[in-house]
Amino acid sequence: MPCYQIDGVTPVVHPFAYVHPTAVLIGDVHVGANCYVGPCASLRGDFGRIVMEAGSNLQDSCVVHAFPGRDAIVRRNGHVGHGAILHGCTIEEDAMVGMNSVIMDEAVIAARSIVGACAFVKAGFECEPASLIVGSPAKVLRQLSDKEVGWKQSGTREYQVLTERCLETIKECAPLTEIDESRPQLRVGSHSLKDR
Repeated sequence: MPCYQIDGVTPVVHPFAYVHPTAVLIGDVHVGANCYVGPCASLRGDFGRIVMEAGSNLQDSCVVHAFPGRDAIVRRNGHVGHGAILHGCTIEEDAMVGMNSVIMDEAVIAARSIVGACAFVKAGFECEPASLIVGSPAKVLRQLSDKEVGWKQSGTREYQVLTERCLETIKECAPLTEIDESRPQLRVGSHSLKDR
């Protein structure tokens, strides 16, 4: 993975985390155990610290940065969807940020909450735990049910298993020119949209 030191500060990646080789880590970045960082993610710890706590994931093309002297934090089992931008915010434990959402400085997404896809969360936003947050600008639509929180937790577990799969089996290769008749199946779980 491209990893860069700045001002003598080097990123830290736990040996049981998976960071895709196309992701970029700069400066004061901490990636914890069982974390997944997807392809083309950018974690720029050149102004403020970036922390991914254990079991969290940051999917493809996400951008994480912070206002000077501030932190951007994804707490334990946090789940950040494809293309999201986190800027100097905190994603609390077991919360989820939907695809292409933007979470601004000093916003706090409370534990077990879900930010809907394409939401824009203004600076300084706060909410109660287990909130469903949608819109641009984003607002709390309602409280999540236990079933909805469980669905999110199931999806996060799939990414924790993906971390293990990547550490064990991912490798660069040349593509085949045709489908192999003995092609193996992917090892995927049972997480489903119908379980929401």
